[in-house]
Amino acid sequence: MEQQEKKGFFRGLFNKISGKPEEVPPENQPVEEEQQVEQPQEVRPEQEELHPPLPVVPVVEEPPAVVETQAKPSFFERLKQGLQKTKDGLVGRIDTLVLGKKEIDADTLEELEEILITSDMGVKTTLELVRTLEQRLKRNDLKDGAALRAALKEEILQRLELHHAQLNPSTRHPFVILVIGVNGVGKTTTIGKLASRFTSEGKKVLLAAADTFRAAAAEQLVAWGERAGVDVIRHKEGADPSAVVFDACKAALARNVDILIVDTAGRLHTKVNLMEEMKKIRRVIDREIPGAPHETLLVVDAATGQNAISQARLFKEAAGVSGIALTKLDGTAKGGIVVAVSHEFALPVRYIGVGESIEDLRDFDPREFTDALFLA
Repeated sequence: MEQQEKKGFFRGLFNKISGKPEEVPPENQPVEEEQQVEQPQEVRPEQEELHPPLPVVPVVEEPPAVVETQAKPSFFERLKQGLQKTKDGLVGRIDTLVLGKKEIDADTLEELEEILITSDMGVKTTLELVRTLEQRLKRNDLKDGAALRAALKEEILQRLELHHAQLNPSTRHPFVILVIGVNGVGKTTTIGKLASRFTSEGKKVLLAAADTFRAAAAEQLVAWGERAGVDVIRHKEGADPSAVVFDACKAALARNVDILIVDTAGRLHTKVNLMEEMKKIRRVIDREIPGAPHETLLVVDAATGQNAISQARLFKEAAGVSGIALTKLDGTAKGGIVVAVSHEFALPVRYIGVGESIEDLRDFDPREFTDALFLA
């Protein structure tokens, strides 16, 4: 044992002198640590209860929201709605009288005459309608109430179509429309709606504020002009209307506009003043634009009933009316005035208004009008 230790001592000394690494006995060699690998921890049942796994929620893409848009009613539907009061007051009473009757007699026609007159169909137009129906009755064409109703619709349509003609501003350049009517009938509003309509059709429009007597009339027309995107020729309040018209005609020619619309005073002191003022305006327009005005449009409030006939008579004498615009048909049961004014004065109804929006001023269509009245 002692001898082995001496060998080991001399061997170690020899190794140090020779530079040879010292040998370490196997039992004294350091043991390399094994790389520790993290083992999955065992989850106990009680831990599962405390930390349950989160459920997997599938992602479902929602379809894009569908915006329900309500279809805008057609003009015919709006016309039917606007004429509902007239339909109830005129056609509704006629239906009560004639429908279900197996035989038509003179008493039935007499009651029908009363309904037509009280619905502002006009005395002259009513008497002519009833006389025509009497002739049909004698020919045995009116066998029952349904036949009488159909015949009345046909006769009204014929009278409306007799003088009907739509306004065509493309026939002249510039086309001059002189708008007349008493205060309160919606004259300036009608001008504004016409300006918007013509502008949307691609026409260049100019307005003339020749109603210099009514307070704020020019301001109202300017407001409509701004909405429609058209210029307005105006003077100060109380100025000579003919001077405004003169400047407007000059501007229309210089600016190469398509349509010039002239607003006029709705009420002067006497009928003589009205006639003289209108004649003066027409002379100025004709001198600056030969042949103009090409249309003298009378605006009438349908709700005024028989007053509308008086207005038509007065202005036709004073200003040479060539067409009519009937406004506010949606607020009255006196829609029969359309037939009376057109037939009695042999004038075409150019436009009718059945609402406040710009789209509610439309070309008058006789068949569409009678269908809206008589169809269910």
